[in-house]
Amino acid sequence: MSDRPRCHWARDPFHHAYHDEEWGVPQHDDRMLFEMLTLEGAQAGLSWRTILGKRQGYRDCFAGFDPEVVAGFDAAKVEALVQEPRIVRHRGKIESTITNARAFLEVQREFGSFDAFLWAFVDGRPVVTRRAAGDPIPARTELSDRVSKALVKRGFRFVGSTIIYAYLQAVGVVDDHSAECFRASQA
Repeated sequence: MSDRPRCHWARDPFHHAYHDEEWGVPQHDDRMLFEMLTLEGAQAGLSWRTILGKRQGYRDCFAGFDPEVVAGFDAAKVEALVQEPRIVRHRGKIESTITNARAFLEVQREFGSFDAFLWAFVDGRPVVTRRAAGDPIPARTELSDRVSKALVKRGFRFVGSTIIYAYLQAVGVVDDHSAECFRASQA
């Protein structure tokens, strides 16, 4: 339904399915958590529309976001990916995905899952906010600062606090649906 009240950023019909079905929904699947971490890092400096438009390309090029496979990508694979038009062809972002896959696997070994690591920051319960229409959503918070620092300490890249706040929203650790959004009443 395109006439439902949504968060301000999701008024473009291109964003409806993502907003309505994914954004802010608590995610506990490690592969999806890796996918969204990769996509949020890729978005830095770009629009979310660009990244959503390239999402299938990312899935194809990064082995369905299997961190075991991505961790094994070599320099030749990086060179091939830099030429791949279905993804953002930024060498640093591509290399960070590989670095992050390796760090992701280390977190899984240490905590049993990336899910356990991530959700421990909020004691397993989403942080729910309900701002009024037009109220600004922060670019970063104390929570995103803590998660960002923990990831950087473990060797992750493209995980600054602003990127991580968007990530926390995307995977439902933070539920920032605006008060008038139809999704706010479903939480």
